[in-house]
Amino acid sequence: MKNPFYTAEHEAFREVVRRFVDREIAPFATAWDEAGEFPRALYGKAAEIGLLGLGFPEQFGGVPADQFMKIVASQELARAGSGGVSASLMSHTIGAPPIARAARPDIKARVLPEILSGRKISALAITEPSGGSDVARLRTKARRNGDHYVVSGEKTFITSGMRADYLTVAVRTGGDGASGVSLLLIPGDAAGLTRTKLDKMGWWASDTATLHFDDCRVPAENLIGEEGEGFKLIMQNFNSERMGMAASCTAFARVCLDEAIGYAKER
Repeated sequence: MKNPFYTAEHEAFREVVRRFVDREIAPFATAWDEAGEFPRALYGKAAEIGLLGLGFPEQFGGVPADQFMKIVASQELARAGSGGVSASLMSHTIGAPPIARAARPDIKARVLPEILSGRKISALAITEPSGGSDVARLRTKARRNGDHYVVSGEKTFITSGMRADYLTVAVRTGGDGASGVSLLLIPGDAAGLTRTKLDKMGWWASDTATLHFDDCRVPAENLIGEEGEGFKLIMQNFNSERMGMAASCTAFARVCLDEAIGYAKER
């Protein structure tokens, strides 16, 4: 039965992504898992087929796309059987939307084209060692000092955390609770930032890290939105993340089922 939500355009894009996965990811996925990372060149190749730009503004190199186009991308990326490659290759889909929504125009114009072209890697840093996604209780602090913020604290389980060039970081600029949370764009080479790679049970090709901010100085212009707006921006992000995670989970489940059936038939 034909799915009423997918148009001819969706299916044409599916074929493009499927060929890309078959050519550029599937033959190498196992080796990349063993290596614990994949080549940075893969980002540029993904950008060339429009994969990285899905749903981002065209003026920065984005590609118009509805939610079903993004689901198609998740379904086809899953066919390679590597959650780690999919997670890190697409980490910008959670790191860059707040930049596109609320960063200063000059920051958008400088940063987004680099990310969407695959030249730079974007990551989102919210989770902390003291807790998961309870954003209203995060502890990492950023205090204003002249034309900079000084950031102190830790983030953990950060996808693309080792290699990210731009980190969208949730910090506490105010008092307790959601109203004290803001977002900062922190360059990967910022002084005072160090990173520790995490060993995981799976998703090996995804470089997952703990980030340490030791009086890390960040230009005040890197504030995303206004002070105290971080919680709202993060919740907008989470809505899209949940849909994306659901699409990926069901897609990987289908891959597991197909491989199990194939194995059973060979037996």
